[in-house]
Amino acid sequence: MLIVLPPSETKAPGGSGPTLDLAELSFPGLNSVREELVADLAALPVEEALGVLGISEKLRAEAEANLALRSSATMPAIHRYTGVLFDALDAPSLPHAALSRLAVGSALFGVLRALDPIPRYRLSGGTKLPGADGSAPTMKARWGTSVSEALSSVDGLVVDLRSGAYQQLGRVDSAVTVRVESVRPDGSRKVVSHFNKQYKGELARVLALSPVPATDAAGVASIAADAGMTVEQHSANALTLVV
Repeated sequence: MLIVLPPSETKAPGGSGPTLDLAELSFPGLNSVREELVADLAALPVEEALGVLGISEKLRAEAEANLALRSSATMPAIHRYTGVLFDALDAPSLPHAALSRLAVGSALFGVLRALDPIPRYRLSGGTKLPGADGSAPTMKARWGTSVSEALSSVDGLVVDLRSGAYQQLGRVDSAVTVRVESVRPDGSRKVVSHFNKQYKGELARVLALSPVPATDAAGVASIAADAGMTVEQHSANALTLVV
């Protein structure tokens, strides 16, 4: 079972690992696209990057970090990404066996396993990054079918917890997907937005720690139910986490 998480815009600074080596990353079939994206992102002047990345002057340091993609220190991907989902996941407390079940979607790297070493960077799934030829294709166009092929090659079930923008970079037809809904006082449902990541982080932790991996959507629902969560199955591969 591989649980694929969405990335976060915020990244932890620093690191103690060696500089980026694409050969050290999982899913080597993605390396040709990774190489192009790293080169294009690192070549983007900071002033231009602010506009391309859609960030303000206050986040200049994040655009500057892209200039050092090849020279800055790395840390495991699961520790590089920060925010609500990763707080709920609490990766530092997970054993190695649980971490081996985790992956993270990425605009820059396609998909990473939890312990893949990466530098700090800023690039989102909705960015149109200028290339060496002057064009600025979408991330979806850049990745083509590469991410789908990489995830389809995984042995066992893929549980895809990525957000829509990152699922677009490489869908897997056989993957189990999960939406989060809350129950209103009148009994109607509402899709959770603000705390969506927190609940997905909690679910990912439960699945990663399960003694027996799930092999289908029903198995995912069963593991969640054993942890006190309410999960409904609507089709062969679609689940709803009710909070």
